[in-house]
Amino acid sequence: MAYSKQTNRTIVRFVNGKEHVVEDMVATEIPITVKINGEEVVTMISSPDHIEDMVVGYLVSEGFIVSVDKIMHLRYEAASGFVHVTLKQALNPFHHQLQTKRYLTSCCGMSRQSFIFAADAKTTKTMKTRNVFLSPTECMTLMNELQAGATTFKETGGVHNAALATPSGIVLMRTDIGRHNALDKLYGYCLRHQLSLEDKVIIFSGRLSSEIVLKVAKIGCEVILSKSAPTNRALEIAEELEITTVGFIRHQSMNVYTVPERINRSSG
Repeated sequence: MAYSKQTNRTIVRFVNGKEHVVEDMVATEIPITVKINGEEVVTMISSPDHIEDMVVGYLVSEGFIVSVDKIMHLRYEAASGFVHVTLKQALNPFHHQLQTKRYLTSCCGMSRQSFIFAADAKTTKTMKTRNVFLSPTECMTLMNELQAGATTFKETGGVHNAALATPSGIVLMRTDIGRHNALDKLYGYCLRHQLSLEDKVIIFSGRLSSEIVLKVAKIGCEVILSKSAPTNRALEIAEELEITTVGFIRHQSMNVYTVPERINRSSG
């Protein structure tokens, strides 16, 4: 069964108090259940595209597997919504406990005490390298490119957009109703196609929450650009993990919140 990323629906729209019956487009969402070695491990609500990439990105970033070569077989059944994953090894029976266990920690190089999930501590990377440098103009150009390519968002207003880019332009873009899903789709594609992340930037349409910054750290990118706002905890984590965060990129203005040395302030 093939699904479209948007669905047509007849609605009643009021404009200046007047009623109009019109056709509108809404974002499509479907449940995706992942089975590993025959065992159900998670059900995600997702947009109906790039499902295999999303699952691979999720499994690696959440620590179910350490690399994509641990997967022997992956099969997506669109009709049932199941993704069947066969691993070369047995699934760690304690991994689910790590997924849900919180603890006060200084792991991931974090000197500030903060509640995080144990699985996050296992897979998060500290970005000590300085391989990516951007000018303010490049940041704004990349954000404009993301928004120009956000077709499903323009049609429905109900999805998040994420892209992988170099300073010269977008390399890969993904859309999903779930913020995490969009990033997992990027990461899964890179893992499956051996696309290097060393010189890449994440561009994101939504708010920079702590979970999004942690996901970027798991993917292994030094810089994240957003048109929206960060949270204080997201910035604390970004600072500790040495990730450059840039927010509110709009109308020729932007805010650099953490690790500003990756932004070349001497150029336009």
